[in-house]
Amino acid sequence: MAGDLWRRRDVLAAAGSTAAILGAGSHPARAQAVKWSEGTEKPKLQAPPNACDCHHHIYDSRYPVDPKAVLKPGDATVADYRALQQRIGTTRNVIVTPSTYGTDNRVTLDAMKQMGAQTRAVVVVNDSIADADLKSMHEAGARGTRFNLAQAGATTPEMLEPLAKRIHPMGWHIQINATADTIMQIMPILEKLPTPIVFDHLAHIPEPDGIQHPLFAKVQAMMEKGNAWVKLSGAYADTKVGPPTYADSTAVAQAYAKAAPERCVWGSDWPHPSERDKKPDDAVLFDLLSSWVPDEAARHRVLVENPAVLYDFPKAV
Repeated sequence: MAGDLWRRRDVLAAAGSTAAILGAGSHPARAQAVKWSEGTEKPKLQAPPNACDCHHHIYDSRYPVDPKAVLKPGDATVADYRALQQRIGTTRNVIVTPSTYGTDNRVTLDAMKQMGAQTRAVVVVNDSIADADLKSMHEAGARGTRFNLAQAGATTPEMLEPLAKRIHPMGWHIQINATADTIMQIMPILEKLPTPIVFDHLAHIPEPDGIQHPLFAKVQAMMEKGNAWVKLSGAYADTKVGPPTYADSTAVAQAYAKAAPERCVWGSDWPHPSERDKKPDDAVLFDLLSSWVPDEAARHRVLVENPAVLYDFPKAV
């Protein structure tokens, strides 16, 4: 049943894309429909040059799915993602290996090679990886490793410290995707690691507690000390309010951006693998930045300068 749903979405998305493309000649301002994204309008917010989407995935059925995988979306290819870039106006991107592939990073590395110098990657590895493989991925453009602890699988908390020591000399960071309870449990480990910590999706601060939840203060303190970054992404992940305002997630994002704008980056989370029934509108998600980071200079920092530092992009000119 789930497979049929994904296939139906494939057909509908492809049909929408084709219709948009066919109409582009007579209506050059018309936005192109994008696979795995609702809506067709462009965002009201204009992305600055070198704006970076710091969190998205690529899926390709040519690569085997990990036997333990829970999320198994249909194909979301480089070509599909380029259509998203055209719609929202970003030009740099960070591909994150999804849980679907375990520690097999080939889909991510292949996509990064296709996309070139404006692309970086965050890979998934365990503590058995060879140093030579880490070095090879670094040379290809990887700049971090993800611990997806929201689902049991490729990585465990016990791997955090040994892997952090190995990747620290390369300037990598550790990216955490986990529930608030799990992050609170491992916080004593995270606070002493030599590498920066990047928290996915607003660090999954629970709602309706929001910034009153003890995790928010912990994450904010790490940001202010320069030990952590937060991805202003996944507005839908923990919201109780929902679109288009995602008012509860917005309050959390605003608080992070106000406390430490130099430690925030933005991500689309396309193709939104956790949202199976209905995909969000990526233009709406991008436009949230207008309220999340209302100061234009700070927003430029979130979209351009901060990603250049965190992911080692060439300095913007």
